[in-house]
Amino acid sequence: MKLRFTKMHGLGNDFVVIDATHAPVDLRPERVRALADRHFGIGCDQLLVVEPPSAEAAAEGVDFRYRIFNADGGEVEQCGNGARCFVRFVHDKGLTTRREIRVETRAGIIAPRLLDDGLVTVDMGVPVFEPAKIPFVSASEAVVQPLDVDGRSVAITALSMGNPHAVQVVADVGAAPVGEWGARIASHPRFPARVNAGFAEVLDGHRIRLRVYERGAGETLACGTGACAAAVTVILRGLAASPVRVDTRGGRLDIAWAGPGAPVLMTGPAETVFEGEIALD
Repeated sequence: MKLRFTKMHGLGNDFVVIDATHAPVDLRPERVRALADRHFGIGCDQLLVVEPPSAEAAAEGVDFRYRIFNADGGEVEQCGNGARCFVRFVHDKGLTTRREIRVETRAGIIAPRLLDDGLVTVDMGVPVFEPAKIPFVSASEAVVQPLDVDGRSVAITALSMGNPHAVQVVADVGAAPVGEWGARIASHPRFPARVNAGFAEVLDGHRIRLRVYERGAGETLACGTGACAAAVTVILRGLAASPVRVDTRGGRLDIAWAGPGAPVLMTGPAETVFEGEIALD
């Protein structure tokens, strides 16, 4: 079987994008892992699949369905950088002419919009803080909570941006032990579905630096939902105000949030790298 694909990235967070609008594609976990392998496959942080919406979603005016697979083969709920690449892909491929589309994900409906300057704004929905819905094992909805990491108490903010995040504020993100602590937090038993671990450094009242260890992918150059979660965290903690510029290792994202009950708006780039065809077993 031969599979056509497009390689894209959002600030270095890279994706293999597949058009499955005309025919389904068999993406069993071992196949995803093979495609994501940077030595023997194409290489990516996540694999994105464009599909027709479900009948129920289509009846509500939804344009596409968006599926996301981590490099380890597991399907996840949401990916912000991928959402921007998604809207760029469907425009470039002529699958739609609409600037703003409605997209079905496992986490709900999102509405990415292609701007005149080529950037993409995505309405990422309202952040969720209720522990059972993150999911996070806790009897409290406090903004800052302790998390035991190998006997050391780490102060985190737990929330969902369609996928779970644990954000901690650090003095120097460049020196933060993202690889070591990120891996432990990502698989912490208090997060039954695992979690993305964010490390945020506040630079001033409207700017932070961020690194994220993503469950199933490791540290990436940028994480869109992680940027949203970090911006929400510093706003809630009174450390910054909207809009928040988030500087990642891959580049800049701009996050706007009006406060509890309001959706998070993320704006950033999406780029196509190359296209190709690969033979699958």
